[in-house]
Amino acid sequence: MKNNSSATLSKRTVIPRSQPSGLWLGLLGVAAFSFTVPFTKVAVAGLSPLFIGSGRAVVAAVLAGVALALTRQRLPRGMHWARLAVVAAGVVIGFPLLTSFALTSTPASHGAVVIALLPAATATAAVLRGRERPPPAFWLITAVGALAAIVFGSLQSGGLGQLHRADLLLLGSVLAAAIGYAEGGLLARELGAWQTISWALVLASPLILVLAALSVAAQPPSASPAQWLAFAYLGVVSMFLGFFAWYRGLAIGPIAQVSQIQLIQPVLSIGWAALLLGETLTWATIVGGLAVIVCAGAAVRVRLKPAPARPVQLLQSTTSLQPAKD
Repeated sequence: MKNNSSATLSKRTVIPRSQPSGLWLGLLGVAAFSFTVPFTKVAVAGLSPLFIGSGRAVVAAVLAGVALALTRQRLPRGMHWARLAVVAAGVVIGFPLLTSFALTSTPASHGAVVIALLPAATATAAVLRGRERPPPAFWLITAVGALAAIVFGSLQSGGLGQLHRADLLLLGSVLAAAIGYAEGGLLARELGAWQTISWALVLASPLILVLAALSVAAQPPSASPAQWLAFAYLGVVSMFLGFFAWYRGLAIGPIAQVSQIQLIQPVLSIGWAALLLGETLTWATIVGGLAVIVCAGAAVRVRLKPAPARPVQLLQSTTSLQPAKD
């Protein structure tokens, strides 16, 4: 048998090298997002939640429109617009508005604990959207994490079964963001990472402009310099620039590692709430936060764990490689 026979050739396996820049960009994006809850709490002290939720999106939409125009991005086509509407409904409208209203009546640290469900919720939305079949352990861990968040919210609201209105709003924001993140992650493969959030902002701009105008008419904005700075951060960084680093980090990858960095976001948010707002960290907040974060991390790991490969029996035919006998 010749050395160059196809029967003896073996494919060279190229092992991709790790990309530290992806991890660092992912960490930068998570660090930017970790200020969102504390700064929203600062802003709602002087500005209406409707103005904060819609106004920050208006600011980001203006920046997105400028970026798209300067780089001459091609318009999305066909079903891309419908999918962008899903992203806009979840990330541009749902999450900012619901968290703004929720944080008018609950501490930032409390909100960070409930929002810690987001990684597991995003993984669940991605599973359903991609029609995956994760192991039963994924669903079990996700359910335990959701139960932990609900129990935490109930105990903080006065007892089991007594969820505060703010907790329902926070849970709704997690659901909205999870759907938006999952659809945006898929769409980013076709349109590009920052282009996806930019087009979603532009698509939502007519509605958020109307909401912002209604909020100004109902309650003209009047706030302290610190509150305006917090609002500016929400519009420029939390709603726009943070996505540049986050989605770029995911694009560089490895996605399985970069995506798990999001698990430290609630820890950072709780820390910022204590340092910047002077909120007291109770044992209930610490234990509840750890429980939700551990469950979210376990759910993400179970989903990302590759399924065991089925044993393949290699049948080698030696007769075809030998000359026939007369």
